[in-house]
Amino acid sequence: MKNIAILASGSGSNAEKIMEYFKGSAKARVVLVASNKTDSFVLQRASKFGVPTFTFSKSDLTAGVLTEKLKMLHVDLVVLAGFLLKIPDSLIQAFPERIVNIHPALLPKYGGKGKYGMHVHQAVKDAGDQETGITIHLVNENYDEGKIIFQAAVAVASTDSPEAIAQKVHALEHKYFPNVIESLL
Repeated sequence: MKNIAILASGSGSNAEKIMEYFKGSAKARVVLVASNKTDSFVLQRASKFGVPTFTFSKSDLTAGVLTEKLKMLHVDLVVLAGFLLKIPDSLIQAFPERIVNIHPALLPKYGGKGKYGMHVHQAVKDAGDQETGITIHLVNENYDEGKIIFQAAVAVASTDSPEAIAQKVHALEHKYFPNVIESLL
């Protein structure tokens, strides 16, 4: 049985899909949902599935508190699902090629610091792109520059609002992220 930990900063719709996917699985289980925000809705989603939660500060993250928690739980894969803080080198070194992130665009487009959520969808709209999508990648020391594992694209109509683009991208995230996570285990 493989152990998965999910890090999230926001509402946690991807985290919920992952917990739902692995509920009752013989292959893997979500052993922790951790957030840097004490009021993050993802914590409520985790409690619905009976998954333990953990909150931490940015200084806890850089001091290795989260790393120690993940080691204690024998985590095999760390999944970033809407986690907005930069992962410190010490955590990357503790879990080499075992930290995966999902990005709401076709990297290398619209990646990097500050490029998340609606910021990305607005950039896609402003650029007049005819497609966008998701990228699932390993995490390295630079924002959104790790090895790409999977991408899926969706058409963008010129009449699509950033909110409509977000809905299309979320559909891809929910469809593919749990399957790709399972393939990594």
